[in-house]
Amino acid sequence: MALLCVLPLMAAKSYTVVLDAGHGGKDPGAVGKFSQEKDLNLSLVLKVGALLKEQYPDINVVYTRSTDVFIPLQTRADIANKNNADLFISIHTNASENRNSKGVETFILGTEKAEKNLDVAMRENAVMKLEADYKTTYQGFDPNSIDSYIMFELMQNNFMDQSLQFATQVQQHFVGHLNRSDRGVQQASFWVLLKTACPAILFEMGFISNAEEEKFLNADTTMDMMATALVNAFAVYTHRQEIKKGERGEVKSEKRDNEAQPEEPAAKPAKSAKPTTYYALQICASRAPLEDSDPKLKGVACESRKVGDWYKYYAIIDTDRGKVVEKQKELKQLFPDCWISKFEQ
Repeated sequence: MALLCVLPLMAAKSYTVVLDAGHGGKDPGAVGKFSQEKDLNLSLVLKVGALLKEQYPDINVVYTRSTDVFIPLQTRADIANKNNADLFISIHTNASENRNSKGVETFILGTEKAEKNLDVAMRENAVMKLEADYKTTYQGFDPNSIDSYIMFELMQNNFMDQSLQFATQVQQHFVGHLNRSDRGVQQASFWVLLKTACPAILFEMGFISNAEEEKFLNADTTMDMMATALVNAFAVYTHRQEIKKGERGEVKSEKRDNEAQPEEPAAKPAKSAKPTTYYALQICASRAPLEDSDPKLKGVACESRKVGDWYKYYAIIDTDRGKVVEKQKELKQLFPDCWISKFEQ
């Protein structure tokens, strides 16, 4: 199973994640030889939600559906907006007439290469036609008409940068950590992303039309691994968002890029003593202590500190931030998501 990476989430009590399991009920989505998209989507969403609640108990996790029911596209977006969502994650399973198509891809709202992804957008938007009087609900939008998609070019997405940053993290974690085929971050005209007023992605976990991938997606351990990858991507994304807020002055902080808040309260120094600032390159964390030979450490000599229920492993701890930065450059190949933490004692 992939190693879970837990980063501090500032202002956690005000943070809401909406998890959207695509399709459901009378809408099965894509259908494979022995499974249906709606079931795979729901399975992964519930795993992700449970893991988020376990690792970030103060955040608000909202599901657009938690059972096998049909939820209209507009209702999915409405749920996110009514809950003032900070992040919207829509989970789907891909399909193609080419039975050899495979891999993961993550979509954000946009019109770049829209013609290339038009068939995907049409397939996902077509679910609105299962609704009574859908033309009224969707203001005359026809998911099968190319002309209808002109409206997407006229809509400004205020959350494109943040959506792109999260989508990039998702792809990196699935490709770099789970060795999945990389279909990249794409832009497409999805109604549910257009109407969601927050950073939003639509993630395609694999191709149910590919016999090998359908078998993989239905394996017992796969959902656990994918849920961990998504939560790790969330951890890195939210961590970097807080750093950027600090750089803009929205949060009082001296953080720089890749530099975390103190991992534990600094010990109070004697009045006459000035606390020493240390920088540490964290490469991984584990609930159980690791042996030096553990494959998670990849043969790198490191020091560990126990913080709460976690053992955190550092390749270097030094008062000279420059030395830690150099070590980070060196170890990026082995630990793509290693980051610099700062603490005082």
